[in-house]
Amino acid sequence: MNLRIYGNRQLKTLPGMEIRPTLAKVREAVFNIWQNNIDGCRWLDICAGVGSMGAEALCRGASLAIAMEQYSPACTVIRQNWQLVASSPQEFQVLRGDVLKRLKVLVGQKFDLIYFDPPYTSNLYQPVLEAIAQYQLLGLNSELAVEHCPKIWPVKSIPSLEICRQKVYGNTALTFFRLFQD
Repeated sequence: MNLRIYGNRQLKTLPGMEIRPTLAKVREAVFNIWQNNIDGCRWLDICAGVGSMGAEALCRGASLAIAMEQYSPACTVIRQNWQLVASSPQEFQVLRGDVLKRLKVLVGQKFDLIYFDPPYTSNLYQPVLEAIAQYQLLGLNSELAVEHCPKIWPVKSIPSLEICRQKVYGNTALTFFRLFQD
């Protein structure tokens, strides 16, 4: 199965149900919302799957994209996909392993846009969001989008983060956070 992104580019996917790619309408919504923030941004894709969100960010001018994914075959596909779409001087990196452990290696870095899309039934939502806040991975004008099923993960408050918008697309919800602003 192949997946198409911005510019009608084709990406590789993985067979089976191990990875759930972000729906095209959800991907389009995220990039419409963030369209003025992507060019030159530092993008972090957590639970990246096959890397379609990061690939789209690179196609739209992100200067850096970092993917975090635990599933080894998916990491191989992310690298292949991002090599297809990245151009000089864009940079990208794929970090394989436990997301909570891998987030620690990013301490000291700031990201303009973070996309977090774990398996809907995972217990990763709260600990990962708290780690992003604790490690101060968001800059002052940065945003974090969380893809989730509202029936499975009801949004909870996160210290130092505030919800700036929420959108629902069928069984998929997007909740956007930013640093708490006084």
